[in-house]
Amino acid sequence: MTTLKIAVILGSTRPGRNGKAVADWVIDRAGARIGAEYELVDLADWPLPHMDEPLPPSMGQYQRDHTKAWAAKIAEFDGYVFVTPEYNHSIPGVLKNAIDFAYAEWNNKAAAFVSYGTVGGVRAVEHLRTIASALQLAHVNQQLSFSLFSDFENLAIFKPAERHDASATKLFDQLEAWTAAMKTLHG
Repeated sequence: MTTLKIAVILGSTRPGRNGKAVADWVIDRAGARIGAEYELVDLADWPLPHMDEPLPPSMGQYQRDHTKAWAAKIAEFDGYVFVTPEYNHSIPGVLKNAIDFAYAEWNNKAAAFVSYGTVGGVRAVEHLRTIASALQLAHVNQQLSFSLFSDFENLAIFKPAERHDASATKLFDQLEAWTAAMKTLHG
């Protein structure tokens, strides 16, 4: 079987964001994995406008060059790890917008979630689970939730507790198993 390709999608573009350190931590932990290749996809590198396609993404008739490039990038991967902060009990608008730009490229793949916030970003993940279901993304049970109070020094410097390492391993194990199983559905 070919190596699985999994994107770690950094879902915040806010200046001074904490998400880059969290995504880098995920990439670092994923670097030891032998069953999959993980790649950081930072939405700050993909300055998508607010949805500007004339047709719904589910039709697959993308008109704009930025949409075609984004959809091609998403299509490269067999699975995804979404790294998101919690903004007002949900996900950042930039992440929702990026997700909404594509449709079939997400279908029949697997996803996992890593969140951070004052209560670990768990409400953002609950919204992502609903969105993932609508996109036919199979999402794994294990998630990582980092508290701004206990996993960040002064709410800004990422210093996760060691206990997260075991949870990360479990997340990667579940995601890679589901990604491999879902690969039979999308090629």
